[in-house]
Amino acid sequence: MPSRKTAVMVVDDDIRILRMMRRMLELEGYRVITSPDGQTAIEIMEHDTPDLLLLDIMLPGMEGHTVCRRIREFSQVPIIMVTAKGADEEKVKGLDAGADDYVTKPFSASELTARVRAVLRRASLSDEPTEPTFRYQNLEIDFFRRRVTLDGEDVNLTGTEYKVLSYLTRNVDRVVTPNQILNRVWGDEYLNETNLIQANIARLRKKLKDNARNSRFIFTKPGIGYMFARKNNDEPPS
Repeated sequence: MPSRKTAVMVVDDDIRILRMMRRMLELEGYRVITSPDGQTAIEIMEHDTPDLLLLDIMLPGMEGHTVCRRIREFSQVPIIMVTAKGADEEKVKGLDAGADDYVTKPFSASELTARVRAVLRRASLSDEPTEPTFRYQNLEIDFFRRRVTLDGEDVNLTGTEYKVLSYLTRNVDRVVTPNQILNRVWGDEYLNETNLIQANIARLRKKLKDNARNSRFIFTKPGIGYMFARKNNDEPPS
């Protein structure tokens, strides 16, 4: 159980699901905040910042993807999207909106709490290089302050995006496989969850103004993985 009252906000318009999820999380020792819709959740976050959000996609008024994008404008709080079973397109859309993970309905108490623990653990990890900064072209990463700048301007990354970028730059000019990234950033229980990798790489490229077809930073090696390269190599480095 958590050593302190970590706060989890559950956003869902189904009162039965809210009660069920509250019960599941409170049994694990979390403080639970509930909201029946996205606008209320955003307003609550102005005065009661949770450690994590469980955000349903199908919400009245403002659907979950829009809520996620709105929250990402002012907060990097970890977000887990709650999706319908088998809705792969919705999962990808949620990740593209800035979510860190997803859980599909129906889910068990053990699955839900495992996802929550994994995301909270990932958010709290401080696995950084010993070198204080990484610089290449107009990109700079200050590892001590967890600050990324491009042309001297701050790049607003989610915690997960930052960890993916940090891992790639620690392996600069080396190809890393999707499962290596998943294991390092998400944990070994996420192996083969390729949607997570693809969405975060796409968001990183967009925020770093990096064109996948003519990349300066993050390169794809088809059938192998990804690498942060200081030059475009025709063949993966050894």
